[in-house]
Parts: sequence; C-alpha cells; structure tokens
Amino acid sequence: MVTLGIILAMLITIYIGKKYNIKSSLIIDLSFVTIIGGLLGARIYEVLFVDPLYYFSNFLAIFKIWEGGLAIYGGMIGGGVALVIFIKKHFSGSWSEFYKFIAIIVPGLALGQAIGRWGNYFNQEIFGLPTKLPWGIPINLENRPELYLNNSFFHPAFLYESLGNLVIFFILFFLHDIIKKKGLNKPFLIISLSYFFLYSALRFLLEFIRLDETLLINGWRLSQIISLVITIISFLFLLKIFIKKQHVKE
Repeated sequence: MVTLGIILAMLITIYIGKKYNIKSSLIIDLSFVTIIGGLLGARIYEVLFVDPLYYFSNFLAIFKIWEGGLAIYGGMIGGGVALVIFIKKHFSGSWSEFYKFIAIIVPGLALGQAIGRWGNYFNQEIFGLPTKLPWGIPINLENRPELYLNNSFFHPAFLYESLGNLVIFFILFFLHDIIKKKGLNKPFLIISLSYFFLYSALRFLLEFIRLDETLLINGWRLSQIISLVITIISFLFLLKIFIKKQHVKE
C-alpha cells in the first residue's frame, strides 16, 4: 500500500509539475531522492521516538521495515532534508525553488498518505478506542492493548486519517489552479503551509483516540504535541501572509 501510494504520488507530482513547465525527468529524480530520505527519516523517528526500548533491545528489528514502523513526521523531516540537498544541487539553494517544489509535492503526498494508511488496516494497527458504532473494525486478540482485551471492535483511526488526507489532496490539488487564477502573493508558500496546517490539525484530533504506542510527555502523545505546534505555526504564517496582502491593498 505504501508503494502504491508512492507511485500515485509521483504521477500526481509529475502532472502538477507540467503546469509550471518542470520536466518529468526532474520530478522523477527528485522523487527518488525524497523517497529515500523520507523512508530513512520515517524509520529513524520510529526507532528513536515511538518505541525505542523495543528497538534498542532488538537491534536487528531496526532494519525490518517490512514489519511496519514508519512515522510520517520523520518522513517529512527526512524528505525535507533530501529536498534541500536536491535544490542546493540543481538550483543553487534558492528558497523560492524550495517552496515551489514543496507546493508541487504536497498534493501527491496527501494522496500517498491516504492510500498508504490502508496498510495499517491489513496489519491491524493504527486503530482507535473501542466503539459500538457500525463501522467499528474487529481487532484480533493478540493485537489489542492490554487495557482493552475484552473489547472486540475499535475505531478505524487509519480510515479517518485516510479520508481526511483524501480531502486534503483535493483541496491542495485545486488550490494550485485557484491561486494561479487569483494571482495571490507567495502562492507556493500558501499551498505548502496549507498542507502542514490541514494535516497537522487532522492528526492532532485523531491522536485523542489512537491507541498505538508512542512517547508520552505529561500525558500528551508526542505526535499530538508536534501536530499542535505545526498547526499553530503554519496558521500564524498563513494569517501573516493574508494580513500583509490586505495592508498592501489598503
């Protein structure tokens, strides 16, 4: 499912890149670099911040990515570092090109996340609190947390995130054309920030019901804290852009 998500994300990125006269070969080169960086970052984050005790006591398990364990925020960091290296090599480190490529990438990234999340269904992971709602999913006894061994059906948190990411994909996909028509200032920065705001807000809300293991800080899940910080920062930057534009008009 992750591989399928990557392939479709690449195709969407190539399609959007053509709107800005970016060659498909450049997008493919960029995809290769960011995929490698993203996978490395996702795994390192998982090992260091999600379940470090398990991995440090089972060292070889660190390399068994086919058993699961890829954290999206780690993937963003790793992919972002790879993108910086790519831009530095091909465009002399231009920040305008950096924002442009992020804006081109994020619609496909959201679609890839929407598809990749279904891997969690097949692995019976990323589910939420017990529920009696008709769309609750059955979880095998060996995959249930100890506190909920007597519960059979749980919130499909992976599905909620998948549907949310699908909505984000459509918003970002059409945002490219909308912003282009309106001629808004800093279009690529707006699209990039919109992704970080929308996804982080979605993730922050879903963390309230998720049961998978992660580091806790004063009772808060680490991913939830990161999501809240990114949501606030991206919102403030978006607000600043639109307020500045309004002042220019006046």
